[in-house]
Amino acid sequence: MSNEKGMTGTDLVRCSFCKRSSDEVTSIIAGPEVYICDICVQNSVDLLRQNANLFMAPELQDNLTPSRIKAVLDEYVIGQEYAKKVLSVAVYNHYKRIESAGTLSGFDDVEVEKANIMMLGSTGVGKTLLAKTLAKLLDVPFAMTDATTLTEAGYVGDDVDSILVTLLHNANYDIERAERGIIYIDEIDKITRRSDSPSITRDVAGEGVQQGLLKIIEGTIANVPPKGGRKHPEAPLVRVNTKNILFICGGAFDGLERIIAKRIRTGTMGFGVEVENRVEEKTELFKEVQQEDLLSYGLIPELIGRLPVIAPLEPLSDAALRQILIEPKNAIVRQYKKLFAMEGVDLEFSNEAIEAIIGLAKVRKTGARALRGVVEEAMLEIMYDLPDRQGLNRVVMTPEAILREGKPEYHYAEEVLMSGTE
Repeated sequence: MSNEKGMTGTDLVRCSFCKRSSDEVTSIIAGPEVYICDICVQNSVDLLRQNANLFMAPELQDNLTPSRIKAVLDEYVIGQEYAKKVLSVAVYNHYKRIESAGTLSGFDDVEVEKANIMMLGSTGVGKTLLAKTLAKLLDVPFAMTDATTLTEAGYVGDDVDSILVTLLHNANYDIERAERGIIYIDEIDKITRRSDSPSITRDVAGEGVQQGLLKIIEGTIANVPPKGGRKHPEAPLVRVNTKNILFICGGAFDGLERIIAKRIRTGTMGFGVEVENRVEEKTELFKEVQQEDLLSYGLIPELIGRLPVIAPLEPLSDAALRQILIEPKNAIVRQYKKLFAMEGVDLEFSNEAIEAIIGLAKVRKTGARALRGVVEEAMLEIMYDLPDRQGLNRVVMTPEAILREGKPEYHYAEEVLMSGTE
């Protein structure tokens, strides 16, 4: 790292992270070709302490309760109150079941089955984030896969055991940790049969995959390659027991609301206003879902039975999108403010800029996922030349900057402005 020459002729060392010079901080620690100032050290310590307090292993969480699980989810996921309560109770019961196995006298004749979870909701409403946050809170390995990439054993593509390979890898090949992990299977609705009648032809990525998922979701001992890759007859295999792995499946299930609405109408005398108003609400209908509805949609009954807990998620309103932008700990606006603060610059978003972000995100129709893309595209050029703008102390994002029809408002220190006019 080259030193910067100061006005007095002395060498100024700059922090490799925030770029502050040695005369702007109390002290700078030197490493091999890098430097870190006391401010960045303190920020790092604070962040590590927050994470240590928030995320801990289940055995250390003496006060782990559904309400505490939900409180953590509230910090990262906006809205979805009903779904978060369903998930909190299900996850609490799942890990309580694991830790209490064989310790409750008088209940030897009772076997508590694993309650895997099905999440129903449109793209970008928070399904993946909920699953990831639960795994992080509980400090258990997490693996995610897309159901559409899975195929029946013997076909080109990933078979269902590949999910366990990923989980084992994320557990640093600690089998015991992997066997307490969480697996999230997205787009489970894309492998439905879409017909109540079984097909006589081979179904590489539909019913056949559902059949393949049955055993590992329910609980079985699977043989998987220890270091990834496909199985080979001569390769050593690792035995992984999936009995205590929590499986969470998610999907948009477009059209399921019509199946539920049809059932509700059929079971109601006439077509009254009350029923008509109720069936227009997709989320409310998802709360009414029954096994027969999922069967009609194309899931096989055996898989439905292994996913007994159903958590419907709500579509995101404009107000929810605004909250997602600015409130959670991982909100994209807060992340950019942190990045600008590292450069010694305050970043602000005007209300009109926030509305512009929401408007562009809604056009993309991918929920909260679109928010990050809109902001990152708008901030690219600004971030590119930010370190080169000497004396800059404040940036205000305008709707023109978000729409890339203009630039944000740049504000400089008074002494820089005065020197520029001389």
